[in-house]
Amino acid sequence: MNLMAQSKGIYNVQVVKRLFGLDHLRALAIILVFVFHYGRLFQHPDWTYTISQFGWTGVDLFFVLSGYLISSQLFSSIAEQQAISFRSFFIKRIFRIIPAYLFVVAIYFLFPFCREREGLAPLWKYLTFTQNLGLNLHTHGTFSHAWSICIEEQFYLFLPIILATLVYFKVLKKSNILIVLLFGMGLLIRAYLWHKAVLPFKEQNDSWTYWYQWIYYPTFCRLDSLLSGVLIAVIFQFYPTHKMKLLEYGNPLLLLGIVVLTAAYFIFIDQETILASVVGFPMVSLGYGLMVLGAMCSTSILYTFNSRITATIASLSYSIYLIHKITIHLTQEYFTSLSIEKDSNMMFLICIITTLISAFIMNKIIEKPFLLLRDRI
Repeated sequence: MNLMAQSKGIYNVQVVKRLFGLDHLRALAIILVFVFHYGRLFQHPDWTYTISQFGWTGVDLFFVLSGYLISSQLFSSIAEQQAISFRSFFIKRIFRIIPAYLFVVAIYFLFPFCREREGLAPLWKYLTFTQNLGLNLHTHGTFSHAWSICIEEQFYLFLPIILATLVYFKVLKKSNILIVLLFGMGLLIRAYLWHKAVLPFKEQNDSWTYWYQWIYYPTFCRLDSLLSGVLIAVIFQFYPTHKMKLLEYGNPLLLLGIVVLTAAYFIFIDQETILASVVGFPMVSLGYGLMVLGAMCSTSILYTFNSRITATIASLSYSIYLIHKITIHLTQEYFTSLSIEKDSNMMFLICIITTLISAFIMNKIIEKPFLLLRDRI
């Protein structure tokens, strides 16, 4: 799907070395998403709400990481072969993403008791990766987190085509200009949609659903973080002098990223404002982009710190993302019958454990076998 669906190791395209810093960030991303959904969709301990207020940005961190890794692979292929192998690219993506995704889609449609909310989008929207377009949480709130998978699949479809076109016209090194233009278009589109599709309903109690439907979920509004990742790859591939200078400032980049994200946190306290809708998303993308840069610097604390815990969470992150709502729902329903309160810390801990176990099983019986099959092909 994304970085959540990347293989267990994370590698630099030039030096085959595991980047521990990116493992830490991928683990952070899935933790943020887990706590966000736990605090918003399920009964929860009060202390989790503070984290869940900004936990949604974990998806944006995944987007930045995914944008960087995928575009780096394509840039590397271009540098070595002067052509993109569409067959190889799509085989890798299909075998990495589709099996586990279809497995979870099947669970949602075949076993209604597993659904955390009422209302699934039509099956064809999940199968065509268009579920994020026009998504209304009132009517299609179940498995709503598939929206990010849809965006990444659309990204994977168009990115190699766009890069191949740039290569054909020999303007690939000018792709930074295209990225800036797309950033600008995102600002204008969100500003327009906010005025036309959000502002007229601001006085309604369900105004937030319009904001999610027209600002949060659509692909054309959420490219900022993916583009940030692509921009990092452009700098690393085509501007080696700039790259070497940036790599000297690992910890300052991490700190600056945290500062930018802190500012974005306060902007998004009221997420339905025009400031949050137009400027907030680029700030989140910038903040996480700086953190990704910092994590890849040998001078940063994240680069050298090796943790089996974060590496394990990172390797399970795709399965966790797919299965966590089902697991939390079923866990809370079962353990409530054992007199454990849904909003207790004990329930929260149990849900973490059951989610990790579920993700581990899905990783072993679905993800890894299909990766082996992919390697044979």
